[in-house]
Amino acid sequence: MTAAKVELGRFLFYDRRMSVNGRQSCGSCHRQELAFTDGRAQAQGATGELHPRSAMSLVNVAYNAAFTWANTKLASLEQQMLTPMLGENPVELGLKGREPQFLDAVRRDPVYQPLFPKAFPGESDPVTLANVVKAIACFERGIVSMRSPYDLFRFGHDENAISESAKRGDILFNSSERARCFRCHGGWNFNGNVRYEGGEGETVHASFFNTGVAAYASPNRGLFEQTGREQDFGKFRVPTLRNIAVTAPYMHDGSLATLEDVIGHYASGGRDDPHKSDLIRKLNLSEQDRRDLIEFLKSLTDQPLLHDPRWSDPWPR
Repeated sequence: MTAAKVELGRFLFYDRRMSVNGRQSCGSCHRQELAFTDGRAQAQGATGELHPRSAMSLVNVAYNAAFTWANTKLASLEQQMLTPMLGENPVELGLKGREPQFLDAVRRDPVYQPLFPKAFPGESDPVTLANVVKAIACFERGIVSMRSPYDLFRFGHDENAISESAKRGDILFNSSERARCFRCHGGWNFNGNVRYEGGEGETVHASFFNTGVAAYASPNRGLFEQTGREQDFGKFRVPTLRNIAVTAPYMHDGSLATLEDVIGHYASGGRDDPHKSDLIRKLNLSEQDRRDLIEFLKSLTDQPLLHDPRWSDPWPR
C-alpha cells in the first residue's frame, strides 16, 4: 500500500475503457453514494447480462476473510478482481481478450503517464495488467468506514450521537435471548470474522449461513456450487451491515426490498428449508422492537463516506 498506488487505483477503478462497451467501470456496480453497491437486485454487466447475485459493498473490504457471496477460495482482492475483469460466465466488464488494447490506451493516456511510474518506481514498463490489479486493490483497501453516528456513540462516547430508539435497537441487536443478530453480524464491521494485520492470518474463516431466504436454485445454491457438499447448500457469506440503509435491496438475490422486509424475514424465522441454520428462529418482536432495530441499523450509515472526495470519480464526464 502506498498513496501513489491508491491514487492510481482510483483512476483505474472509474476508467470505463476497461469494459467491452466502453461505458462501464468498477464504479458502475460499486457506486460511492450507495456505499459502493449499485441499488440493483442483480448486478448487470457491460453486455447487459445479469449476474445471479447483487453487487456487494466494498466498504472495509480490506478486512474481509473471504470475497464474493459464496467462494472460500478467493484469498485476496487481487484474486477476486480477475473475475469481474476477465470473467465470461457471466460477463461483467468483459476485458478478456482485450487486455492489450486497454493497456495500450492506458499507456498513451497523459493522465496515467506520471501515475504508473510513481506507483511502481523502478519498473521499465509499469503498465501491466498485474499492476492495474494491484493498484485497484490498493484503492479498494483504502475505502474504510468508521464515521457513522453509531461509531461516535460506541467508540467516541457521544451519548447524543444516536437516538434513544437506536440505543434500544443496539441492545436488541446484541441480546442473546431476543433478536440475537450479533451471532451472525458480530464484530466492529458487523459481518462476523475479519482479517487484520497482527491477527490470526490465514486461520480466519468467513461466516457463511443458510438463512432461509430463497429456494436456492442453481446457480444460487451458495457454497454448494463450489464444494458440492450437502451441508453447504444455500450458505452465503455474511455481508457487513455498515451503511445498510443505503444498500437496498437486500440479501444475495436482492429479494427483500426494505429494512422492514429484512426484519420481518428474520422475525418470522425465514422460509422453511432443511439446510437452514439453527440460528434462524422465530423472534418475539413487538412493532416498537422492529422500529428500534431499524433505527439502530440506520445509525450505521457513514454519511462522509458517501461523498468523500478521496474515493470519488476523478474523470471529467
